[in-house]
Amino acid sequence: MSAAASERAAPAAGTPLFSLERLRVAFGDTVAVNDVTLSIARGERVALVGESGSGKTVTALSVLRLLADAQVGGSIRFNGEDLLAKSEREMRGLRGNDIAMIFQEPMTALNPLFTVGEQIAETIMLHDGLTKPQAYRQAAALLARTGITDPERRVASYPHQLSGGQRQRAMIAMALACRPQLLLADEPTTALDVTIRAQIVDLLLELQRDEAQKRGMAVLLITHDLNLVRRFAQRVAVMERGVLVESGPVETIFESPQHPYTQRLLNSRPERTVVPVLPISPVLLDARGVCVDFPTRLPGFRGWFRTGRFRAVDDANVSVRQGETLGIVGESGSGKSTLAMALLGLQRTAHGEIEFQGRSLASYRGREQTELRSNMQVVFQDPFSSLSPRHTIERIVGEGLALHRPQLDAKARRDKVVAVLREVGLDRTVLYRYPHEFSGGQRQRIAIARSLVLEPRILILDEPTSALDVSIQQQVLKLLAGLQRKYNLGYVFISHDLEVIGAMAHRVVVMQNGAIVETGEVGKIFAEPAHPYTRKLLQAALGGHIPQ
Repeated sequence: MSAAASERAAPAAGTPLFSLERLRVAFGDTVAVNDVTLSIARGERVALVGESGSGKTVTALSVLRLLADAQVGGSIRFNGEDLLAKSEREMRGLRGNDIAMIFQEPMTALNPLFTVGEQIAETIMLHDGLTKPQAYRQAAALLARTGITDPERRVASYPHQLSGGQRQRAMIAMALACRPQLLLADEPTTALDVTIRAQIVDLLLELQRDEAQKRGMAVLLITHDLNLVRRFAQRVAVMERGVLVESGPVETIFESPQHPYTQRLLNSRPERTVVPVLPISPVLLDARGVCVDFPTRLPGFRGWFRTGRFRAVDDANVSVRQGETLGIVGESGSGKSTLAMALLGLQRTAHGEIEFQGRSLASYRGREQTELRSNMQVVFQDPFSSLSPRHTIERIVGEGLALHRPQLDAKARRDKVVAVLREVGLDRTVLYRYPHEFSGGQRQRIAIARSLVLEPRILILDEPTSALDVSIQQQVLKLLAGLQRKYNLGYVFISHDLEVIGAMAHRVVVMQNGAIVETGEVGKIFAEPAHPYTRKLLQAALGGHIPQ
C-alpha cells in the first residue's frame, strides 16, 4: 500500500470513540437538527459539510452542551458514556481535556484583554495542575509546535497583535493543550489565505498523526470548503436543513454522490463564463507608479520613539478596460485592499498617478468629484457589516440616488430601486425589510444592487464571495458575470480564492509585500507562473491548474 493510500485508509472498525444516535436539537418550535446519526472511530478524520444553516455548528456545539435554551434529544455518547446524562460539573471536566473545539473566528473566541500565552497557560493549569511558569513554558512549546515563529515573544502578544493565521494557530495550540481525544474543528480555515490554509491543514494532519500514536485523537471537521475535505478527511457526512442526507468514504462521495443535494454541492464550483474583451475597448482606470505609505513608530534613543514610514503599496501599475475584470491576488497584508482604496481615491498616495477615463483623479473638484464617486463603486467582503441594520432595504439601496440624483422624486427613486433589485434577483417585497432578515447571499445581492443603482462604470469587489457557501458563491459569480456583460462594466476583483479569480478575471495581478510581482492574462499566469510566489499560491490553492 502506498503512503498516500495508507494515510487515507480509515482506522479499523470497532467501538466508536464518539457517536450520535438520532440527535435532535430544537430552539422552541424551530428544529435545527433532526434525526442525525454519526460515529467516529479513534484516530479517524470525518468532515461534516453543508451550507450555512444546515445544522453543522449546532451539531458540534451540542456535543459540548454549549447550546443555551436548546432542547436536545437522542443520544450523544463519548467513550461509551452518555453525555446528555452528565452533570454540568462533569461536562466541564470533559471540555478541553477530552473534547476540544477550534472555533471559526479566533478573534471573537480569544479574549482581547489577555495575551495568548495567558489564555493557553490557563487551560494547562486548569487541567494539568502545573505552576504558572511551567504552564507558560508549555504554552510557548505549543505555539512553536503549531509553526509560530519566535514563540517566546508571541506568548506575550495580545490577539489583535497577531495575524489571522497566527490567531488560528494559537486557537489550535489552546485546543490541543490538554491532548484531547476528540477535536471539533469548526471552519478552521475560513477567510484564511490559501498558503496559510494549506499550512493549517498540514499542521492538523501532523498533530493528528502524532496524537494517534498516543491516544488516537479523532477529528470532526466542519466546513463548506470541498477542497479541504478532499485533502483532509477520510469520511464525509453531508447535512441539509438539519438532516444528514448522505455519508461515506471521501472518494465514494466525491466520485459518485447519490443524493441530489450532494450532487448540487459538488457541482457548485466556479465556472468560467466571462467573454473576451474587445481590443478597441477603452481604458477606464489607469494607475502608474502608485505608492501608499503609512506612518509607524520605530524605537529610538533611550526608550523614545521616532516616526517612520511603512510602504503598504510600492510602485503599482494597473489598468482596467471597459468590460474587463482585473483580478488582484495575494496573502493578507500584501496590499490588495490598500491599492483598491487608492484606486477609488479614498486612500492618499505618496507617489504615482491614477486616471479615470484619461483624467487624473486629483483634478476632480466639487460636483465633478461627486459624479466621479457615482462612476466608481465598491462592494465589500462582509455585507452584514456594510449594510446599516437600522435602515430598510429601500433606504439602503436608494441612499446613493438621494445624494447623486437629487432631481428624482420619491416615486422615481423607488422605481429605480425596484428595477435594480429585480436585476439582482430580488423583488419589491424586500423594500421594507431589514438586512438581518436575509441570508448571506441575499445580503450580498443587496450590496451589489446598492452599487449598481448609480449605473457606475467601475466596480471594486473586495472579497465579495469569501464568506459564502459554494452554491451561493456560484450564484453571486453568475450574477456578476451577467451584469458585466449587460452593462459592459469594469471590475477590480480582489480575492484570495484563486478558483474564483480563474473563473472571473481576464487579467490577474499578484501582490506580495506591497509590490506587484507578476501580472498578465489569467490563463497564462495560472498555466505558466513565472514568479516563485505565484507558483506557491497556485500550488497551495489549485495544484497549479486553472478551473475549466
